Amino acid sequence: MDLGLNGKTALVVGASRGLGRAIAVGLCAEGVSVLAAARNPADIEAWRAELPEDQRSRIAAVRADLADRASIMALADSVVATGGVDILVNNSGGPPPGPVSGFSDEDWVTQFTVMASRFFLLASRLVPGMRERKWGRILTVGSSGIMQPIAGLGLSNGIRGAIAGWSKTLSNEVAADGVTVNMLIPGRIHTDRLDQLDGAAARRNGITVQEVASRSLQNIPAGRYGRPEEFADAAVFLASERAAYITGSQIRIDGGMIRSV
Repeated sequence: MDLGLNGKTALVVGASRGLGRAIAVGLCAEGVSVLAAARNPADIEAWRAELPEDQRSRIAAVRADLADRASIMALADSVVATGGVDILVNNSGGPPPGPVSGFSDEDWVTQFTVMASRFFLLASRLVPGMRERKWGRILTVGSSGIMQPIAGLGLSNGIRGAIAGWSKTLSNEVAADGVTVNMLIPGRIHTDRLDQLDGAAARRNGITVQEVASRSLQNIPAGRYGRPEEFADAAVFLASERAAYITGSQIRIDGGMIRSV
């Protein structure tokens, strides 16, 4: 299937590893020129060097620190000045684990700024160009906690829920201009972040990481953790021309883990 992505441009935030890296690589393989952004561009350069030569030429590592507003503004200014992008992928690391009652007001404000408001800022700068060109894709990596709150991830459940409301609202505002806005909902995808969460759960419950993983697998009908590449495949399709009539959606990539209809 021709996804109609050859020659498109994308900005992928949080592309140094995990899901962001996988999405950047997947888009590049379909002919997209990718600005891969992270706090440390050297991490991107390390995996970029492992790609085939023709793909390496379509990946540019750029610095972007979601905790630093000036960094994000500079990135947005640079992208707009060079003509904008067709695809924006919002992705960030998760906040510290813990119960909702265990965080201060400052914790909520700090994490909301990094995980949500910077995405809102980038979209506000890049969406006008998409609307003018009558083509655009905005993808935001969420969490299964949006649909089924995850015990011990109070900050993530709350903040990502707010992002879901933003994404759905924006999708309605820009649909008539050929711009789609969707969320990707990962289940247990085997990344460094998942290893971190499994480790925290093991310490909290006084069991081994292997026991945590075993218990998790019992709740996943597919019987395994997902691979980042499988998650990226869904992202690439949603970014494609073939997904032009899919917007305002939350797409689960979870092996059946979320049990609600």
